[in-house]
Amino acid sequence: MTDNIRFDIRNTSLAEQGTQRINWALAEMPVLQNLKNHFSKDRPLLGIRISGCLHITTETANLARTLKSAGADVVLCASNPLSTQDDVAAALVVNDNIPVFAIHGETTEKYYQHIHAALDHKPVITMDDGADLVSEIHKTRQELIPAMLGGTEETTTGVIRLRAMAADGALKFPVIAVNDAMTKHFFDNRYGTGQSTLDGIIRATNVLLAGKTFIVVGYGWCGRGIAMRAKGHGARVVITEVDPLKALEASMDGFQVMPLLEAAKISDFIITATGDKHVVDLKHMQVMKNGCILANSGHFNVEINIPALESLSVDKQRPRPSVEEYTLRDGRKIRLLAEGRLVNLAAAEGHPSTVMDMSFANQVLCAVYLATTRHKDKGTLSNTVHNVPIDIDQEVAQLKLKSMGIRIDKLTKEQQAYLSSWDEGT
Repeated sequence: MTDNIRFDIRNTSLAEQGTQRINWALAEMPVLQNLKNHFSKDRPLLGIRISGCLHITTETANLARTLKSAGADVVLCASNPLSTQDDVAAALVVNDNIPVFAIHGETTEKYYQHIHAALDHKPVITMDDGADLVSEIHKTRQELIPAMLGGTEETTTGVIRLRAMAADGALKFPVIAVNDAMTKHFFDNRYGTGQSTLDGIIRATNVLLAGKTFIVVGYGWCGRGIAMRAKGHGARVVITEVDPLKALEASMDGFQVMPLLEAAKISDFIITATGDKHVVDLKHMQVMKNGCILANSGHFNVEINIPALESLSVDKQRPRPSVEEYTLRDGRKIRLLAEGRLVNLAAAEGHPSTVMDMSFANQVLCAVYLATTRHKDKGTLSNTVHNVPIDIDQEVAQLKLKSMGIRIDKLTKEQQAYLSSWDEGT
């Protein structure tokens, strides 16, 4: 099966193990199953070239399979050097004939080589988790822009980058912010990130959370989920924020709120979830408790200022596979998990399949929307960041409810008329 495609993965012999794990995940992804069965008949993506820069996990494999069933010509590369599951990459290449360019632990140089290999596919739709494909197209592969129908973006960090591009007038094709779909950030970001981040921290350290002081930097949807799950483990949770509304919400949700410089002095754990750079900086490291554990649940490994930590250190050890223990000049030890990369994917397996089912259903439906809308009229969507159409969000929610055996009420015609009118009062 591998003779007629290009790929770059660790080992094709891992394919059988990967296939078993992909199928295990699929059992928890009924919405994708539904879409796969539906779209395999009318194949709305037939002939559409899609390049995906995504975490190469079992859930992403099921997304790729669904896109292929819908007729798409799919190529994948990794969106994080430490998130690739090598057996999954092998299974996609060997058993599904889907080209993959991803190796767990690849260098930064190899990472970008793989991005360009995915762009050599000449995609007309991109699927990003962090906006690296879109960024590289605009910086170095502009010859691809005229044929582009659009892209989709999976994560908060990528949406921030893309909105900055759009604000500067630099974005040359439309991108749909899948991350901002209600069925994505309400569930994937809150419940998925909450559980998988704690999973990564516990797997990496095997440290009891109960009774520990646990700092969450950022109270967006991911931060909310992390705080909720840490509280459930018995940790004393402190929130740090720069947004007064989110800080107020965190306080009313029952969490202590304070500046990070104060929180760092009492912290056993500090977890970042902001999408911003150097939110944990030199000044915070200078006052941290001995033994403080640092982890990042934002997309890129810039939220913790690792060069600053290196500058304070006289020694670095690796006591556990996903732990780097820095000894500072004054003898204190600070422990960094997963090299400051996404701890839930680098030290664990990422989000549970159940929540990725909704996120990736949005990806599939948005790809179909781009393909059909843009082919009909290329001027329909402007070159900016677009929200997921509400009917797609509603469809995903309805399909998920149906798969869970949950039925809900419907508005009567009278109720619909009342809600759409303005002249009926008391």
